[in-house]
Amino acid sequence: MKQYRDTIVFLLTSVLLLGFLIVIGNGRPRSVDSVSQATPPASRQQEIQTDLGNLKEKKILIAYFSRTGENYQVSYIQKGNTHIVADMIAQETGGTLFEIRPDVPYPEDYQDTVRRAQQEKQEQARPKLAGDVPDWESYDVVFLGYPIWWSDAPMPVYTFLESHDFTGKVIIPFCTSAGDVLTGQESTFPQHAKGAVMAKGFGVEGKRAQQQPETVSPQVRQWLKELGFPSALDSMTFDVFGGHSNT
Repeated sequence: MKQYRDTIVFLLTSVLLLGFLIVIGNGRPRSVDSVSQATPPASRQQEIQTDLGNLKEKKILIAYFSRTGENYQVSYIQKGNTHIVADMIAQETGGTLFEIRPDVPYPEDYQDTVRRAQQEKQEQARPKLAGDVPDWESYDVVFLGYPIWWSDAPMPVYTFLESHDFTGKVIIPFCTSAGDVLTGQESTFPQHAKGAVMAKGFGVEGKRAQQQPETVSPQVRQWLKELGFPSALDSMTFDVFGGHSNT
């Protein structure tokens, strides 16, 4: 009888202890998966959104690195995938385009470019750039575009970041790749861009940008709207033939 009571007491004690541990476990903070490495915490997002709202009428730069020649999934192209998206952003915002170009161009052949890009990534190279942004200080918002190479931005993009003072400027990344994603490295950009503040970026499949741009432009427009940018197209005047006057 005593053994039976001891067993009952042991079982009841175990149940109570298990319940206590569950309650304690539920009260502990849990990790939250971030939507994107380029997406700041909620409090920081609000601050950045306010800044972008104040910068709607300020100067916008769309700096992009893009490559022509033989490309993944799209064969030989005359206009790079990222360049196409950059043009969409310029059309929507009225911003100024600037192409980030290495002093020594990448090969036309895709595999040759893959090998060079891999070596530069391994060496953390900073390829010399051809040309620079005129009147850099005057810009408030910098859209920064690039393809994803070896799970990162191409090394010329880091040359660009490290070559300028971004104090008082907002960087908004956008990129093209095999999917609608960012690199996951965008949160490290302020380590290379002095004084930079990051805002929510945009990733899109390069093949779709190249072959079906009409499906990408609405996404770009919605992303810009969420950031608080009014469309430059909204301010265009149209003539009786249906064309806009400020082409």
